[in-house]
Amino acid sequence: MADRYKILYEGGEGETEVKKSRFIATTRPVKSEEEAVSFIAEMKKKYWDASHNCSAFTIGRNHELTRCSDDGEPAQTAGRPMLDVLLGEDVHDLCVVVTRYFGGTLLGTGGLVRAYSGAVKEGLLNSQIVEKFRAYQMDVRTGYTGVGKIQYILAQENITVMDSIYTDQVEFKLLVPVERYEDLEKQLIEGTNGGARLEKGDEIWYGILNKEVILFEE
Repeated sequence: MADRYKILYEGGEGETEVKKSRFIATTRPVKSEEEAVSFIAEMKKKYWDASHNCSAFTIGRNHELTRCSDDGEPAQTAGRPMLDVLLGEDVHDLCVVVTRYFGGTLLGTGGLVRAYSGAVKEGLLNSQIVEKFRAYQMDVRTGYTGVGKIQYILAQENITVMDSIYTDQVEFKLLVPVERYEDLEKQLIEGTNGGARLEKGDEIWYGILNKEVILFEE
């Protein structure tokens, strides 16, 4: 099971122009094939007068479900190149529709591949992508003499601190990626000469966007 992977957190839109043909890429997070199909239908309705509404989507931690459509463009010139961009960027749980308004000039096979690929990249640039981490919650309790060393270790390891509670002792509530848990546990025990009490909590998925922690239901 993947312990971390990137998802589309918030969709966006990007537009490019190639030889007077307009390519509008719209992205949206999806968790099922039904959601993806519904989104594609929505875009086809919105851009009903377009020449083509090509699409691609990938769903699952390991890209278990992928689909793409050329929507009337020559085979393998639109949908597949669009999907290849999503897989190449390794972003999960998203659908992209690229709408084309024909500008009067044929682009040829290579030109179409580059145009649709470029549109998807532009759409992703205008979207919010978040890396999800599988983590354990960790509670660390210490006397005040251990605070400085613990804070130093957490800063060095770039560990997410959800809360710090100061009473007669100090308690840190942490989110620790699963693959780093044992190493951090060892560092904290050694760094405080066994003076800190550590408690392993629930498994959770989280991400960070604009320095804000996002908790996910998984």
